[in-house]
Amino acid sequence: MTDATLVLAALDGDRAAFATLVDRHAPPCLRFATRMLGNIHDAEEVTQDTMMRVHRWLSRYDTTQSFRTWVMSIHVNRCRTALLQRGRRTRRIVLDEPVVLLASVPSTSANTDLRDAIERALAQIEPMQREAFLLRHVEQLTYDEMASATTAGVSALKMRVQRACERLQVILAEDRHA
Repeated sequence: MTDATLVLAALDGDRAAFATLVDRHAPPCLRFATRMLGNIHDAEEVTQDTMMRVHRWLSRYDTTQSFRTWVMSIHVNRCRTALLQRGRRTRRIVLDEPVVLLASVPSTSANTDLRDAIERALAQIEPMQREAFLLRHVEQLTYDEMASATTAGVSALKMRVQRACERLQVILAEDRHA
């Protein structure tokens, strides 16, 4: 069933339809949040909050927009809020590396050292650049979808992705020489 069909069924009270939507969209949200926030506990909380908001606001969903993009727009905002709240509390990001690695997209490469280095490097770049990089290269959203999800312009997102890639290259080069 398509997302649009499931949304209509969920709006008609079909709990199984909404559960299918959650099963379909929560894993990518959890993966994104784990990488953005650096630990599984915050990521699970934000993902659960996102799914609750999706349920609450399902009637507001605009069927001309991709459901995935709509969910990610809610989720990106929840991740941003969590980062701001954490920043006010601790002023630093705590990285739970084993959990971040578990949230990784399965690699076709046997080079786990490089994947680990990339994960560590991602944790070091500025959050807005990390967000854009992850949406583009991990979640594989188009720039138009990213713009809908983040409310940033396409050109700003392209610049963030470019700067993230440049910063990652510098960090990885330093890591290689260390």
